[in-house]
Amino acid sequence: MLKKQQKIIVVALGGNALIQEGQAGTINEQFANTRKSVEGIIHCIRQGYSVVVTHGNGPQVGNMLLMVEACCPKIPELPLGVCVADTEGAIGYMIQQCMINSLQKEKINKLAATILTQVIVDKNDIAFTNPTKPIGPFFGKKEAEKYANEKGWTVIEDSQRGYRRVVPSPKPIRIVEIESIRRLLDVGEIVIAAGGGGIPVTQNQSGELEGIDAVIDKDLSSYVLARDLEAECLMMLTGTEKVFLDFKKQNQTPIDLISSKQAEDFLNQGHFPPGSMGPKIEAGISFLRNGGKEVYITSIDKVKEALAGATGTKIIL
Repeated sequence: MLKKQQKIIVVALGGNALIQEGQAGTINEQFANTRKSVEGIIHCIRQGYSVVVTHGNGPQVGNMLLMVEACCPKIPELPLGVCVADTEGAIGYMIQQCMINSLQKEKINKLAATILTQVIVDKNDIAFTNPTKPIGPFFGKKEAEKYANEKGWTVIEDSQRGYRRVVPSPKPIRIVEIESIRRLLDVGEIVIAAGGGGIPVTQNQSGELEGIDAVIDKDLSSYVLARDLEAECLMMLTGTEKVFLDFKKQNQTPIDLISSKQAEDFLNQGHFPPGSMGPKIEAGISFLRNGGKEVYITSIDKVKEALAGATGTKIIL
C-alpha cells in the first residue's frame, strides 16, 4: 500500500505537450516541447507531490497509422492497439529522458520510470459502433472527404480547427499495472503511465488479457488511475489557459472556479465537445465524486500559477 503521508497528483499532458499547432512534429520538435512540459512537473515535485504523468498520443498514433498504410503491402500491417503500445513506449521514452535530465539539473534526488500500461475495456462498449476519438493530423474539408471515401475513415470537424479521423474510444474500467505503479510511487519514483490512455485490452472469465483495436481517452484513463491511487489532485494540461463557455465564439466566457454540479450542467448543455474539452470535464467530475479533492485544467506553461490559484480553471466538488 502507498504511504499515508504521500499526496499524489496525476498530471495529464495534452497532445500539444509534444506537438504544437503548426509544427511538423519532428523528433527534435517533440523533444524541445517535452523539455518545456516537464518544468511544471518539477514544480509539482517541489510542492511535495508524488507525481504520476500521463500523456496523449493522438498526433503520434495517427501519424503511425499513416505510415503503416503507406508501407502496405511491403510489411505486415500493425493493428491500432499495437500502434498505441508503440507510441506509448516512444513518448514515454521522451518524457522519461527529459524528466531525468531536469531532475539532475535541479538536484532533485528522484528517478523516473515509464510503465507500459494496459487498460481493461468492455469489448461490448458502444464506442465500437460509434467512433468519436480524434487521432492524427488535421485536414481540410476536401482532403478529409477524400480519405473518408478512399479509406473508409470516419472523420469529424474537431473544435473548429479542421477535420480529423476518429476511432473507437471505449471507457476505461481498470488499470492492469496499478500495483506496479503504487510500488514505484512508494519508493519515491516519478511514474509515467497510461500514455495515450493506455493500451486497450479486454479480459475473459479466466482473467486472460487480449488486445483490442481502439484508443482510450487519456483524460478518462487519468481519472481511473487517479481514483485507484487515491490521489488528491488531477491536473489536465491542454492548449488553453482556462476552460471557456462558448469557446471561440464572440461571447466566450472563461471559467475560474466551478463546482462539479455546474460543470455537469454545462457539459449536458453542449458547451464542451466530446472530442476535446468534454472528456476533461467528465474526468474531473468523476474524480471529485470518487474521493478526489481538486481538479485543475490549464495550459502546460501555467502549472505553477494554477496551483497558486492565479489562473487556470479549478473544479471542486
